[in-house]
Amino acid sequence: MRRDLQEIKDKSIIDKILSTSEICRLGFIDNDRAYILPFNYGYQDGFIYIHCAREGKKIDLIKKNNLVCIEIEQIARIERYDKACKWATTYRSVVGYGNIGIIADYEQKRAGLDVIMKHNGANSSHDLNYEKSKVDSMSVLKVEITELTGKQSGNWNENLV
Repeated sequence: MRRDLQEIKDKSIIDKILSTSEICRLGFIDNDRAYILPFNYGYQDGFIYIHCAREGKKIDLIKKNNLVCIEIEQIARIERYDKACKWATTYRSVVGYGNIGIIADYEQKRAGLDVIMKHNGANSSHDLNYEKSKVDSMSVLKVEITELTGKQSGNWNENLV
């Protein structure tokens, strides 16, 4: 990281970013090009869970190469000032790498969906009641995070969250 003062070294802050943010961007390897997609997600115990269609480009790419890049921002806001060169971005984010897999077992898929749903506000057994046919018709992806760094803007203020 070029600016050491902006690095987030406190693991509890990194965990807070992972636990409270709403969108995870995954970067896949597509031959000699990057392919990036945003997802809602769930985070638990060093793993990110995502649900998606059973077929498509991302599934094909995962089968070829299971390495992914992860980007999640807790907040990002443009700070406008009277002079253009004074504008800034206030942000807090994590970037990392991991291995992604497709969960095949029905009960493990349900458990991954529970993580996603709870991460996004589900709080009752009614919210976690899935139709078997719906679970069977989707893929649940599991990213094992292998490397992660956090960064925040120099103008970060804890009152923003």
